[in-house]
Amino acid sequence: MSDVRATSFGSEADTYEASRPDYPFEAVAWMLEKLPHGARRIADVGAGTGKLTRVIADAPDAQVVAVDPDAAMLAKLRDTVPGVPTYVGTAESLPLPDASLDAVVLGQAWHWVDPETASAEIGRVVRPGGTLGLIWNARDNRVDWVRRFTAVMHASAAEEMLDAGGPTVAAPFGELETERWEWVRPMTRAQLHRMADSRSYLITASEQERASIHEGMDALFDELGVTGEDTIDLPYVTTAFRVRRRD
Repeated sequence: MSDVRATSFGSEADTYEASRPDYPFEAVAWMLEKLPHGARRIADVGAGTGKLTRVIADAPDAQVVAVDPDAAMLAKLRDTVPGVPTYVGTAESLPLPDASLDAVVLGQAWHWVDPETASAEIGRVVRPGGTLGLIWNARDNRVDWVRRFTAVMHASAAEEMLDAGGPTVAAPFGELETERWEWVRPMTRAQLHRMADSRSYLITASEQERASIHEGMDALFDELGVTGEDTIDLPYVTTAFRVRRRD
């Protein structure tokens, strides 16, 4: 993991689970559609509270394990996705046997890892021909009010990576394929505030900085007329990547 922000989420595990969006089923299915027939052993690495884990666990015959560096996040995952084995670990150091998996997936997580080290370690645990899948939900900053909202909160490490051209993977994986899905999520003013509180920038910010950000958000929401239980459609783009492990 690249810095203290990467392991900050455990202190806001409940907020993260309640406020972060789920992954579209079709995007997750696309990531894994090239798995050979009968392949079902999958690890969700950087699993957090299980946002991606639960989509995969719902697939028939899936055998899923969850890995995360933060024990508090894994505790929440065990509540939200009962029965999934959990392990403390990182993409660079996985507590899993060689060639024991058909796929490894990471949701909202690859931007925190060292790509070369993580690729090699995931290549160790994924059998030849298996899949590495990467996925992000990101607000659509092409929309004016969303771009202003992001400016108040500060861009995330994920947004910066995606804007810079996307993720990098290394041996033993080949060329990345990518696909996008656009959708909207109706949110109230309170839900938008809580979503902001789940972000690493705010979790690690000073109380003064957090207060300033929330004041800026309130000014924007006042301008947009988002009050009480009124909702505004927050547009998202889900970007997924998949890549095959070379033989």
